Amino acid sequence: MTDRPALRSQRLNQVTHAPHSELDALVKSHAPFDSRESFARFVVAQYLFQAELKALYNDPQLIAIVPDLAERCRAEQARLDLADLNTEVPAAVPGAVQNPSLAEAMGWIFVSEGSKLGAAFLIKRAVALELSDSFGARHLGEPAGGRAEGWKQFTRILDGLELSPEEDAAAERAAVAAFERFTELLKHAYAADAALA
Repeated sequence: MTDRPALRSQRLNQVTHAPHSELDALVKSHAPFDSRESFARFVVAQYLFQAELKALYNDPQLIAIVPDLAERCRAEQARLDLADLNTEVPAAVPGAVQNPSLAEAMGWIFVSEGSKLGAAFLIKRAVALELSDSFGARHLGEPAGGRAEGWKQFTRILDGLELSPEEDAAAERAAVAAFERFTELLKHAYAADAALA
């Protein structure tokens, strides 16, 4: 067993390294930046994931911990992106996270918030498809106050939470589950496309 990092955010990064790498490889295999059609499938997955987490982003108990949480949600931006890309809003996929504990919810939000850092690279690729943070790729746009600052604020709060070892373990399992869920939604979004082709 390697030494466990002191900070919770670092531990979450460590436990999600493998599913994160797998997801990155899966995204690349679908080449979302080769065409607007492919990118639209990617946005379908993003929308499904963000829509599932909307309840967490608007949870009063969680907003008490992360004051700007509601503004951080990107479900609406992804929905507008779908409209820009002439893509219908997809039906929900069974299996969304239901009533997670506080620690579990923070694990899910950790993954969602962390993806904003990677979005900095993705939006540069989207520009080649003539998309931007005001058309088609809004959900990849830079959050108010900047990506790095938003992430630092979130991880400071996360790292400062008083959680029991059991709760910490639950947060870690939830973060891994969030990556697995996004992977499933991505497969679903591209499978739907393959079925239509």
